Amino acid sequence: MEYRILGNTSLNISRIAFGCMSLKPGSADNEKLLKDAVAAGINYFDTADLYNNGANEEIVGKALKGCRSDVFIATKVGNQLRADGSGWDWNPAKKYILEAVEKSLQRLQTDHIDLYQLHGGTMEDPMDETIEAFEQLKQQGKIRYYGISSIRPNVIREWVKRSGISTVMMQYSLLDRRPEEECLQLLLTNNIGVLARGSLAQGLLVNKPPKDYLGRTAEEVRSISTMMNGQSIPASALALQFVLHHPAISAAVAGIRTGEQLQDALSAITLPSLSDDMYRLMKQASAPNFYTDHR
Repeated sequence: MEYRILGNTSLNISRIAFGCMSLKPGSADNEKLLKDAVAAGINYFDTADLYNNGANEEIVGKALKGCRSDVFIATKVGNQLRADGSGWDWNPAKKYILEAVEKSLQRLQTDHIDLYQLHGGTMEDPMDETIEAFEQLKQQGKIRYYGISSIRPNVIREWVKRSGISTVMMQYSLLDRRPEEECLQLLLTNNIGVLARGSLAQGLLVNKPPKDYLGRTAEEVRSISTMMNGQSIPASALALQFVLHHPAISAAVAGIRTGEQLQDALSAITLPSLSDDMYRLMKQASAPNFYTDHR
């Protein structure tokens, strides 16, 4: 496994991170899968209180309790479950965050969260109040670092200006190159780690039937996928390697549900690394695209 210091933190995380959202609720295989990931060198696990109404955090906490000192756990906050259980509402208020962290700590069976992330964000949020909550939790030792999960350039810019964030999680793939326009360089310049999600583009780069995607026609998606699947190493590994090749990316957060998916994700590290020539070929095959909203 390869490792990299995550932004301005002291966390030396695996470049393949385990995205826990994909875990099957109630599956007896979850604990073995998570422990197999640790044995393979993955030490960064990403969950959220939103996933399966908190049950995902419980799965992660139970499986990793015995090796807690060897791993880094990240979770997210900001989506508040309605009292009647009918859904979630966005709530970035300080009071709610200070309450929600206690529940996450309990579910994760830990006394601290390595990275606590705002699970979204808008320009209408009480941003300074949200930042105060994260800073207070840092001072209390309940979290080590904080960040945001967002694809909105205007929101990201404000958080970079106004807070001490360590990370931004954002969607980035060969089919979604929007972060290249501004966000990746901004975050790299400010030593803020980028955690890339969605690197397989909903499976369109691997084995899913082509469809229109972020301004690309289904035929364009088909052409890019065909190129990816015609190489000597698996398309899934290539897709992850493309993301990891950018200097701003600290880790690719791969959604993993099965042992096969775990091995596919690991192959991005164990197989020969992406050459500069192949990287150029991939970029030539997929023209840059750009954000239209929240600029």
